[in-house]
Amino acid sequence: MKKRYILALDTGTIRNRAVIFDNDSNIVSVAKKEIVSFHPKPGWVEQDAEEIWSTQLLVAQEAIEKSGIKKEEIAAIGITNQRETTVVWDKMTGRPIYNAINWQSRQSEDICRELRKLGLEEDFRQKTSLVINSYFSGSKIRWILDNVPGAQAKAEAGQLLFGTMDTWVMWKLSGGKIFATDYSNASRTLLYNLRELKWDEDLLQYLNIPICMLPKVCSSSEIYGYTDPSLIGIKIPIAGDAGNQQADLFGQCCFEPQMAKNTYGEGSFFLMNTGQKFYQSNNGLITTIAWGINGKVTYALEGSIFVAGAAIQWLKSGLGILDTLAESEWLAKKVGDSGGVYFVPAFRGLSAPYWDMQTSGLMIGLKNDTTKSHIVRAALAAMAYQVRDVVEAIESDTKMKIQDLKVDGGASNNNLLLQFQADILGIPIKRSRIRETTALGAAYLAGLAVGIWKDTDELKKKWQEDVCFTPQITEIEREDYYTGWQNAVSHVMSWVDKV
Repeated sequence: MKKRYILALDTGTIRNRAVIFDNDSNIVSVAKKEIVSFHPKPGWVEQDAEEIWSTQLLVAQEAIEKSGIKKEEIAAIGITNQRETTVVWDKMTGRPIYNAINWQSRQSEDICRELRKLGLEEDFRQKTSLVINSYFSGSKIRWILDNVPGAQAKAEAGQLLFGTMDTWVMWKLSGGKIFATDYSNASRTLLYNLRELKWDEDLLQYLNIPICMLPKVCSSSEIYGYTDPSLIGIKIPIAGDAGNQQADLFGQCCFEPQMAKNTYGEGSFFLMNTGQKFYQSNNGLITTIAWGINGKVTYALEGSIFVAGAAIQWLKSGLGILDTLAESEWLAKKVGDSGGVYFVPAFRGLSAPYWDMQTSGLMIGLKNDTTKSHIVRAALAAMAYQVRDVVEAIESDTKMKIQDLKVDGGASNNNLLLQFQADILGIPIKRSRIRETTALGAAYLAGLAVGIWKDTDELKKKWQEDVCFTPQITEIEREDYYTGWQNAVSHVMSWVDKV
């Protein structure tokens, strides 16, 4: 069979990637380049949208060159992206009117606070399944329109466009001909009605955002348009689009209800497929659209954890405990457990399932014989405990029992972490052989649209396990460890209440 290729563009938080896969799901080439974040004020995180675009184009060109294949052999392009990050640009000039506001940024928190004071939280929750939080795109758009002179008038005149990074990259890649997003990204904006599958006029009115700013919402697997030949040298169909966590769920072949994955990156993101059933969480989770294909929308429940690998980075750059991130496993293995130390890394508040943005980080259980090994081990354990919090909430909401968990992300290379995750959940943890599962999901969505693969049944046969970690501790030990974690979290929240 003649080889066919898919170019996946992964517009990430820290770096942009381009990965070329063949029709057997093998990686042919990878190119990546870091992008810069700015912190103009405490809690603010911004990026240069033009840099994001130029870097993404650069790595796409580099991946094609490294692959040794002809451009004509690329059947389609799939796009996946850091979600919620918001850019507003001028339709005529193609230039952003302000920096892209990153998903982590809390600069629009005052806007969210006012919405909550107006008693609108339940209306937003019922329509979008999201909490009113600066994490999501809607308040970021409002902040830009408030803080850039003349922006509101231009938006109302139809001169400004809004997009998450997928929309921005597609618009640039097509020479301004594609202005679209997919269901999964739209579901993260705080503006999209998940039940009616449309931009919600009431929510737009609350935030005073003109609907003409918003992209067309499409399925996650279809031909949206074609690349501008001047950029890559040929017209290539752009045929797949999904937010990074949804693309990862797809790349992990979690196509059936009850299947779940977790990504351990700077943050940690747990998604469980719930099929065509919409679950409104009563336990601090988010209902999100996983993808839309062939006229059907698949939902998922998500637990977004703001700080995971970022805590290990803090041990390195903040405390100087680690020389490299990879050293964390070796150092943690020098002790049998954390020695009673618990570390709650609420640097950006507590996210799912607590959603308490006023909290700060806390470390308890320190003794005179506590070493840096205990602290590193406690930081790794915190990543696993936070996942357990989300699993408890998901199983309570759905009455489904998760049988195993597929994992990926940079910290999934840490065997000690994954073993403890299996121990604290009491289920097998399966690491994929292919680590670029987010890019793979985007490639799969694009490949389905252009006929490289027939359906998801064909795709799930391609998933291959690298290592499976099974529980090694008793139920009593598991619950003792987790009770200690819950106690530590309660101290964080009660301390804030007293301040």
